[in-house]
Amino acid sequence: MPSNKRPWPRLRWWIGGLLFASTVINYIDRQALSVLAPHLKVEFHWNNEDFAIVIIAFRVAYALGQTVSGRLLDRVGTRKGLSFTVLFYSISAALASFTSGLRSLSFFRFLLGAGESANWPGATKAVAEWFPAKERSWAVALFDSGSSIGGAIAPFLVFWLFHTFGDWRPVFVVTASLGLLWLAAWRILYHPPETHPRLSAAEREMILRERSPGEQSSEKTPWRRLLRLPQTWGIVLGRSLTDPVWFFITDWFPIYLVSKHIPLQEGLIAVWIPFIAADVGNFFGGGMSSWLIRRGWPVLRARKALMIGGGLGMMLMIFAATTSNVYALAALFAISTFAYAAWSTMDIVLPADLYPRDAVATVSGMSGTGAGIGTILSSYLIGRISDHYSFEPIIICASLIPLVATALVLTLVRRPLPGGEIAAGSVK
Repeated sequence: MPSNKRPWPRLRWWIGGLLFASTVINYIDRQALSVLAPHLKVEFHWNNEDFAIVIIAFRVAYALGQTVSGRLLDRVGTRKGLSFTVLFYSISAALASFTSGLRSLSFFRFLLGAGESANWPGATKAVAEWFPAKERSWAVALFDSGSSIGGAIAPFLVFWLFHTFGDWRPVFVVTASLGLLWLAAWRILYHPPETHPRLSAAEREMILRERSPGEQSSEKTPWRRLLRLPQTWGIVLGRSLTDPVWFFITDWFPIYLVSKHIPLQEGLIAVWIPFIAADVGNFFGGGMSSWLIRRGWPVLRARKALMIGGGLGMMLMIFAATTSNVYALAALFAISTFAYAAWSTMDIVLPADLYPRDAVATVSGMSGTGAGIGTILSSYLIGRISDHYSFEPIIICASLIPLVATALVLTLVRRPLPGGEIAAGSVK
């Protein structure tokens, strides 16, 4: 759209920066509760089983909400969809300051999970709109790395706010306000590339030129057509099997160290190493995939090459079952999170590579729902198996399951989808 306003150079990367900031804020809001949990448990006389109800309320809403929010985003558009959901989850996060007991906090966290579920489908859809195939994995790595950054910032920010106010209630309000600030920037900066008043003619032409005919389809794609495609099931099942490995490491690694008779004070530094490795893995996967595409590799072949390497890298965690050395454990878990992050970046970007724009967020949301269900089930099984047996069977399974996930992606995600093929809902 012609405009008299001065164009912003490389505007697509400003959009990518906004998506990164959204993910950071998303994780700060959700991790605030983890930091404040010890104080809440004392004040309300909760035990661990009580607090688990709050966690499950968030995860159930987050898992189911990704499919719903993905479809919403594909229907109303990225700008309106993320505007609504960020406003919704920011208000939900602030409502936690009115907590009066277990039921009210569980309800507020359920609302937060429902709102935050739109972040990954929405960000993936924005990447599909704004980035050519050779840059998409970089863009996904950028916004996906916000989860590790947000998780690292949250303890320091929340702890500082709690001691500044001397009360936990204002903390939820302050952290929630970050989403409202982001929303103001989003409304100003984000428009589709076809109509953005600050996008240069050259960048607009490059973005639109490199879209495939399927990506430019405006026809709404029904769920039933998407579910007939093996590509959809490859993406959904792949993420459903690998995300639980990530959450096993993030949720259980400190407890695993203690089970190895390693004092938490000694192992505290080691807990940070897998998060740092995951950040590096995000950008390694995105950068290597883009490098391969620039060298002439087909897009799917480049994505799958990184997924094969990631699946093999996660398998090395099996050696953690044979050692109690804290440095060896930190290194093995770091290799696994590095490999997971590279693998996950490829799986997250696949909907943008394969589907028309009206279906990207829907398929991304489906995969998020599958990942949420897998994580809930795995969390239950990890608790039971570790209590009744040990962590060793869990480590072995967590090392081998990513190979199954990789095999499913390689088998089911065979090739790109031409626009006519998805419209017909069949794969030849």
